[in-house]
Amino acid sequence: MNKPSPATAVPNTGTTAITNIASLVTNDPSLGDGSPIGLIQDAAVVFDGDRVVWVGESSKAPATDNAFDAGGRAALPGFVDSHSHLVFAGDRTQEFNARMSGRAYSAGGIRTTVAATRAASDAALDANVARYIAEALRQGTTTQETKSGYGLTVADESRALRIAGRHTDEVTYLGAHIVPPEHTDDPAAYVALVTGDMLDSCAPYARWIDVFCEKGAFDGDQARAVLTAGKAKGLHPRVHANQLSYGPGVQLAVELDAASADHCTHLTDADIDALAHSRTVATLLPGAEFSTRATWPDARRLLEAGATVALSTDCNPGSSFTSSMPFCVALAVRDMGMTPDEAVWSATAGGAAALRRTDIGHLTPGARADLTLLDAPSHVHLAYRPGVPLVSTVWRGGRRVYDAWVSPRSL
Repeated sequence: MNKPSPATAVPNTGTTAITNIASLVTNDPSLGDGSPIGLIQDAAVVFDGDRVVWVGESSKAPATDNAFDAGGRAALPGFVDSHSHLVFAGDRTQEFNARMSGRAYSAGGIRTTVAATRAASDAALDANVARYIAEALRQGTTTQETKSGYGLTVADESRALRIAGRHTDEVTYLGAHIVPPEHTDDPAAYVALVTGDMLDSCAPYARWIDVFCEKGAFDGDQARAVLTAGKAKGLHPRVHANQLSYGPGVQLAVELDAASADHCTHLTDADIDALAHSRTVATLLPGAEFSTRATWPDARRLLEAGATVALSTDCNPGSSFTSSMPFCVALAVRDMGMTPDEAVWSATAGGAAALRRTDIGHLTPGARADLTLLDAPSHVHLAYRPGVPLVSTVWRGGRRVYDAWVSPRSL
């Protein structure tokens, strides 16, 4: 593999060919080797503005206005991180240290972040979101969902969503994260707030509505009330489901046609069957199990049943403080029963399905020109070389937005 030269920086005008790609993951089984990831060897991709217009063998690439030599590197669609919690202040280092010393994880630790987030300025929260999205971009993530959920008042939840919306279109209202301390004695009043004044204030700034359906958070009836109220306001459901214990979250997600049921750690056969026969994506978050020493989700059961599986970081300060999709791919392969091909598909096309997006997660004509180039000859290296910073160059919407070899100011 050759080191890209700063002189080869690609303008965001006209057509651009990325050639000499050792192996290209397209996620189109009609291409290349015919596998689900549609792998093409010695490949090229052509962008026209912010769209892919051609993929195929490098020797057959059409003439373009600009060219970029991938130097024998692997390429794949930009990662789609469909579950994160980036609008927060402070951290929970002490909690993590205590947990690694033997204390069990529970939902209650969220209150620590709520207090810090409420006390933070808008500027501080905005800077945090920008920092973590930039951090994720350097690791190949080109689409980022993120949530509110650390304000839990009308003003704090709506400002969290306004701040998130400055950085991504995939914004989720999570007023139903936990019952805040001031409502501990009357959780019904808090549910009424989440489905009433808080929802009215937050709905204009969000695409999705989410609820933490779990012991210590919200039960099935409360979760249903939250999600149905959100649907009535035009927000589509997602569910934190079955993370810490068996429960109604997955079945509720399927019943309400939620885009995703996230975590899916404790599943019955009926839960798996419901997911397999629905549009609801099972989003697995291995960073959470890694950081809490919890039971790993069994991806193999879901895949063999025919469920659609996504991988995401769950980046948050309490239970999964990582923005690295490559790290999550490696964990999924090592500890959740996925093959490298399955994990990469789930981190790209699976994430797109969890966001009900057809323009991202694949590299075929018409798709958004989001591409991640690895400093390795194969996507398998994401699991084969865990912890190694393999992302070399990233394009988002046809624009080269990160290059490990070039100063960001020159892009």
